[in-house]
Amino acid sequence: MKSPRPRMTMAGWVVAVCLALLPSVSVAKDESVQVENRMRGQANAPVTLIEYSDFTCGYCLKFFRETWPRIQARYVDTGKVKFLYRDYPRADQGPGLDAALAARCAGGQGKYWAMHDRLFAEGGRIDQAVILRHAIAIGLTQSVFERCLKEKSHVVSIFEDREEANRWGFHGTPGFILIRTASGPTEKEPAIAIPGAFPFEMFAEEIDRLLATAPHSRGGTERESLIRPVRSVERSRPLVRDPHVP
Repeated sequence: MKSPRPRMTMAGWVVAVCLALLPSVSVAKDESVQVENRMRGQANAPVTLIEYSDFTCGYCLKFFRETWPRIQARYVDTGKVKFLYRDYPRADQGPGLDAALAARCAGGQGKYWAMHDRLFAEGGRIDQAVILRHAIAIGLTQSVFERCLKEKSHVVSIFEDREEANRWGFHGTPGFILIRTASGPTEKEPAIAIPGAFPFEMFAEEIDRLLATAPHSRGGTERESLIRPVRSVERSRPLVRDPHVP
């Protein structure tokens, strides 16, 4: 199938990028619990919202403080949207990666979201002292937590999240994907990419559209799909392969 030629919006933003040979995203057994820990809402909610984010990113903090509470109240807590968090540390080392690792290690003790929310509330000012302070505050077993940090067993999975975001076409944070939970993206109904901390109204418009329309039949065995970047001025549909995000 031919991919569309790159197009430029009225705002001068190139939106059509062909992403070929995207492998399926697999989840190893030792990470399956972590995937569930990084989910908010009901697993069978009709719409899935995936965030790719960095704990030290200013725009990610803006989303967390201004937009996320409204999405959670209207859609997640009411069973309409399942929310998945994916790590996108912008650097290969430093506080962003340390924070992602700390949240994963807290998740190993069932406290992922408690650590996640506390780290974001720091406004990007994260170091080891801050991480250990929050670990104590949320009641983690310190020896287990500190061993997890030292072993860095989750680092590979963290960078796999970032690679997954790159395959969607994101090269900065935050980035969001909206899909139907049951069918995922299809050629008739592409995934919706929201590249940035857009206002709540942008998310609500796209979520409401998905909730209001009947799901399309998947049909056939074709695994190619479209991804539709959302732009306030114009929307386009470049061709990508489905990364098979759960």
